[in-house]
Amino acid sequence: MTNLGEDPQRLRQFHGVLTTRVKLIRIVTPTIEKALKVFETINDRGVGLNAMDLLKNFLFMKTLKDNYPRLKDQWKKLVDTLDSCGEKPLRFLRYYIMAHHQIDHRRGIREDEIYDWFVKHSVEAGIDSDPLGFVEDLVECARSYRNFLICKDAQGNENRYLRNLALLGGALRQQYILLLAGRKLPPELFSRLCRYIENLVFCYIITREPTKIFERNFARWSADLRKVKTSEELDAFIAKYFVPDMRSRADGFDFAFRELRQNRIQQYRMRYILAKLTQYIEEKAWGNPAHGHLGLYVTREVEIEHILPANPRPDVRAAFDKPDEYDDYVLRLGNLTLLEKTINRSVSNGSFAEKIPGYRQSSFLLTKSLAERPQVGIDTQLNRAVQDLIQFDKWDSSAIERRQEMMAKLARRVWEIPERKEGGDE
Repeated sequence: MTNLGEDPQRLRQFHGVLTTRVKLIRIVTPTIEKALKVFETINDRGVGLNAMDLLKNFLFMKTLKDNYPRLKDQWKKLVDTLDSCGEKPLRFLRYYIMAHHQIDHRRGIREDEIYDWFVKHSVEAGIDSDPLGFVEDLVECARSYRNFLICKDAQGNENRYLRNLALLGGALRQQYILLLAGRKLPPELFSRLCRYIENLVFCYIITREPTKIFERNFARWSADLRKVKTSEELDAFIAKYFVPDMRSRADGFDFAFRELRQNRIQQYRMRYILAKLTQYIEEKAWGNPAHGHLGLYVTREVEIEHILPANPRPDVRAAFDKPDEYDDYVLRLGNLTLLEKTINRSVSNGSFAEKIPGYRQSSFLLTKSLAERPQVGIDTQLNRAVQDLIQFDKWDSSAIERRQEMMAKLARRVWEIPERKEGGDE
């Protein structure tokens, strides 16, 4: 009545459809096991059920009747956990398989293959011997997965590198394969793993590697990562996989930064890049843990400043040494910096000389150094942090190119890109 309302005509139409087009078939089975078998058989005839429904049924078939209430309770915990973080259950199951089991890395596994995979690998997955233990492990993994989505480790500790990945990745999820594989690491080791994952994922993104590369590599590496227990073993794992992979992309990384322009990358990723470069200098200069939160630099109170103005006065455009290429130089990384919103309003669209006082007021050393090199004493931590930053007395095409080259070199340190070995790559 709620859906049909009080309209007699609609009620008569519904009654007609129900009595003439719908057939109800009652199937009586002697045991619940037989009922579950009927459920699976009916699905084989084309009834549309997803892998979660089928897996639940399969687990009931493998579980002793006395344990049905416990299994039902654990399954509800699994579903509720995934619902609470808004994650797609099939994507979670897919990443669970890739993080914990050997698959054909060249072709991967599709969501429509998940149920068949569990049936064919029920012994390997532990379903045959301990279906309750299997679903309890799924629940534990789902809880870790939920924590990863809110930038925390498996124990619920805030993790700066997971926050960074959220700012960098957008809808990217492939990193969760490695995170699930390494979820049992102690917090300090897990945090180190996350740092390298962030660096590698950014290296893939900036060099425009297809996401299939991420997935294939991460699934392949997971088997070794699950064996890691100590700091030394983690170092060996990173040296075996992360370092060579990043080293092989070092030239592409350098080229990408030397050519980087604002219109060639998503805006949120450009903000991430400028934030990481700015944060690196602040941390090296001050050693203050407060600078470890990248969100300080990705906020409405901080804006991307175009040193050569994006909307210049006519005299500013005319004064630029390459006026025909003005619009291209405006978008180059070397022409961009982070600036506090309150200061940015004051510098507006003026000339470089007019903007210099505003840059001096900035608390960001990477921006302040455009006008002057901050100094405190002799050979201090701050002095060492800013020693490679360049100051400018005019802002032309050459200055933008020089600053972009400086930022490209800085980026190698920020994202820990390995140096090439003498005699070429590995």
